[in-house]
Amino acid sequence: MRAGWAALALLCAGAQEKDPAAPAEFKVKFETSKGDFVVKVTRDWAPRGADRFHALVKAQYFDGARFYRVLPKYVAQFGYHADPKVSAAWREKAIEDDAVKEKNIRGTLTYAKSGADSRTTQMFINLKDNPALDKQGFAPFATVIEGMEIVDQLHSGYGEGAPKGRGPSQERIFKEGNAYLEKSFKDLDHIKSARLAE
Repeated sequence: MRAGWAALALLCAGAQEKDPAAPAEFKVKFETSKGDFVVKVTRDWAPRGADRFHALVKAQYFDGARFYRVLPKYVAQFGYHADPKVSAAWREKAIEDDAVKEKNIRGTLTYAKSGADSRTTQMFINLKDNPALDKQGFAPFATVIEGMEIVDQLHSGYGEGAPKGRGPSQERIFKEGNAYLEKSFKDLDHIKSARLAE
């Protein structure tokens, strides 16, 4: 129990500090319930986004996270921690927007946002070219370099999230974490681990 509380405290503590500068380039291997894929981050594409992602990976933030919004030929979205206390801590630390330097093409990773300077931990992988997102200020910071066929197989049976569709409610994921998803959306694929790779 103490080890669990220590890990939770460490995850939440990371949300209180400014994100350190990430390396110019780095790779992250995602091990998922569907298989593995690797992303390559190029900090120059979106420095603030890259720094946040690096910090989240180092904190092992994504372990257990669900791909809760998978829309074929659009995006695969994730970013809520399994424990709602951890998600809440990081939500208080939004980062400023980055200029859009790269295009939202198939395989790129981009943060979700609800307005100016609102990015936190929510992100998505583009499952196709989405040029409209470039004009809306969504700045890609990485791209899938191995295993895009795995990303394409992520469970998409629930469709769009509530209230527009029958998929999970983001508000309930934020408040209840994986307890809600495991009970009502058990077929969602999840991240086993996301670690820095050579």
